[in-house]
Amino acid sequence: MKENRIYNFNAGPAALPLPVLEEIQEGFLNFAGSGMSITEISHRSKWFDAVIEDAIARTRRVLKLDDRFHVLFLQGGASMQFCMIPMNLLPDGRSADYVNTGTWSTKAIKEAKILEKTVNVAASSEDRDFAYIPKNIPFNQDAAYVHITSNNTIKGTQWAEFPETRGVPIMADMSSDFMSRSFDPNPFGVIYAGAQKNIGPAGVCMVIIREDMLARVPPNLPTMLKYTTHSEKNSMFNTPPCFAIYMVQLVMKWLEETVGGLEKMAAVNEKKAGTLYGYMDKSGFYRGTADVDSRSRMNVTFRLPSEALEQKFIQEATLEGFGGLKGHRSVGGCRASIYNATGIEAVEALVDFMKTFEKKNG
Repeated sequence: MKENRIYNFNAGPAALPLPVLEEIQEGFLNFAGSGMSITEISHRSKWFDAVIEDAIARTRRVLKLDDRFHVLFLQGGASMQFCMIPMNLLPDGRSADYVNTGTWSTKAIKEAKILEKTVNVAASSEDRDFAYIPKNIPFNQDAAYVHITSNNTIKGTQWAEFPETRGVPIMADMSSDFMSRSFDPNPFGVIYAGAQKNIGPAGVCMVIIREDMLARVPPNLPTMLKYTTHSEKNSMFNTPPCFAIYMVQLVMKWLEETVGGLEKMAAVNEKKAGTLYGYMDKSGFYRGTADVDSRSRMNVTFRLPSEALEQKFIQEATLEGFGGLKGHRSVGGCRASIYNATGIEAVEALVDFMKTFEKKNG
């Protein structure tokens, strides 16, 4: 492994493409001939203007967004969007449908209720510890919106297909599978994603909002919590997280030019997930925690025959150069996060290690 780098299976902040890190390293002290680091240039400068415009343009091309969609870079992570969406887009006297598929959905519901908004939990998989994605959901056709979490990092589930809402706009937290596959953006009123899993470092959240959603924003919100504030100023009402946005730009460049777009990225991700799940299904020693038809292609959650073996597995894996395999503290077990930048060679090496560990301990 180059530069003694480990195989990074962290759930977030997570692996970034090595060519992106090398490009940053090469120009860090003197960015684009400016004589300054990217961390020193003004957000009002021609250099940063080129960065953010390119990041937006590449996002539009990769996702095939039309002119109705605004691409914003906001702070506060995806968690800030849990309150901003109902504040901006759920008028008094109307309700919104939420689908509860795990920790982050639960948090989004909680924030909407803190604001005393009317929330209808249209479906939940809590009855089986969030091991599946609900199907055939009876959405309210009068709902202001439907909110979903597209991929669940902790429980290892993912929407294989997005729900049919018959015109009700979908608000989607895509933090952990954003840019991992192609999809039709048109049913979505808002798509938001913390960068630190698939498109960059921690510190910036990409928000893609449709024009008709901006028309809903009430005038009596705090300035920084209004989507219109940021759409009207191209995400530069205040000083944005310039370095994080620069890294997102480079990851989008890598995704577009090196990988070749979302269809090719999805094929790689399917191969990675298929390699890992395929071995686990034949093993019997490792047990996946999510229903087969709801399995995440980004976060593979699994258990071993005992907690003692899980601890041993994580310890030995760490010594062998496999990082981030410990499950979330709320559920335990093991988890391999195989985001875009984690290559097939990392997954194949992990499977080889898992086979060896099973032979020794099975």
